[in-house]
Amino acid sequence: MGKKILVIGQGGREHALVWKLAQSAEVEKIYAAPGNPGIAELAQCEDIEVDDLSELLFFAWSQKIDLTVVGPEVPLTAGIVELFHDHDLQIFGPTSAAARLEGSKVFAKDLLRKYNIPTAAYETFEDMQPALKYALDFIKNGRRAVIKADGLAAGKGVVIASTEAQVTAALVGMMQDRQFGKAGDKVVIEEFLEGEEVSFFAISDGQNYLPLMAAQDHKQVYDNDEGPNTGGMGAYVNPPVYTAELHQEVLKTIVEPVIAAMQAEGCPYQGVLYAGLMITADGPKVLEFNCRFGDPETQAIMPMLDGDLLPVLEASARGDIKGVRLGIKPGSCVCLVLASGGYPESYQKGLPISGLDAVDRDTIVFHAGTAKKAGRIVTNGGRVLNLVSAADSIREAIDRVYREAAKISFENMHYRKDIGHKGLAKEG
Repeated sequence: MGKKILVIGQGGREHALVWKLAQSAEVEKIYAAPGNPGIAELAQCEDIEVDDLSELLFFAWSQKIDLTVVGPEVPLTAGIVELFHDHDLQIFGPTSAAARLEGSKVFAKDLLRKYNIPTAAYETFEDMQPALKYALDFIKNGRRAVIKADGLAAGKGVVIASTEAQVTAALVGMMQDRQFGKAGDKVVIEEFLEGEEVSFFAISDGQNYLPLMAAQDHKQVYDNDEGPNTGGMGAYVNPPVYTAELHQEVLKTIVEPVIAAMQAEGCPYQGVLYAGLMITADGPKVLEFNCRFGDPETQAIMPMLDGDLLPVLEASARGDIKGVRLGIKPGSCVCLVLASGGYPESYQKGLPISGLDAVDRDTIVFHAGTAKKAGRIVTNGGRVLNLVSAADSIREAIDRVYREAAKISFENMHYRKDIGHKGLAKEG
């Protein structure tokens, strides 16, 4: 008998994880909660929300699930790993104590400072007036201030302020108007780092780790990194800025020290360690940590993994990843997000999508915000679809993914036209 796997989540990241896990010879059946129409082609979807921990626990227990893989951060910070452990169920991801690396920016920054791991200079505040004074000092000295809500804010709790008005609006919104609820009880204010941003991923068992690869996300909604931040409009792997020398520096000065620090703090980190880095003139510095696979980076990473992902996730979950290997394919891979017009603000749902059947087999379509109504796939979110193409070069992958994007349409569809171009400029 093969193994039963439960993947928690409903977006493009979870579709990519299901797609990769479905290739394992050890897997008999995959369930997804709640899943989406694309995931439903590979797994049995269950109508259970990601924050309904008791229902997820009952399902995993009743179906004798061999491994649960958690996609989003919310159930991790809420303690789903401890809950499953209490019932002798194997689950991939960090405990809520370890997930504070993402769930509390104050915790993360204080940990980095305590263990001398490179990051931006910062201070934390619980009262608005001293926070305002500290942030305005940056502006008065001709610098930008980065203002972060302490807790989870769906990727929207970070403001880069260049003017007094922007500083005031950000702090009033977070601390006075409570736009992010309890996430704004505390704020972190830090210096703005100049450089190029890179995401790096590793899988840890609490003591040892397996490095995966680096990717570059494109957060702003419009070309040339303009407009408001989003959950990510696209990503590509192996950015040229992330050299072999830089890789070794990241492992030595960031990845290994933070894993050791978490162990020393009594909350060993088991799961995906996602480090958001700024590559500055002084070397790599930590912008943030996330406690789960990135979205949309995961969609570009999964096709590049050469081997079975399941044994890696199981080894991490049981605390024994040393000696486990997973190959990385050469070349590059690009993920393009097709979004609803108006995202990340208000947008329509329920719009019919056409052209999915016309996409060539060399490009993968991962569903993100979709639903099925009357037998048709329709839009059901801000980020609707992810098109993913792997190739020998960044240029070839870019050309391929945009060629296929032209085949898909829905009303007010929007996507950036420059995903991967930073890497293209350096690739030559």
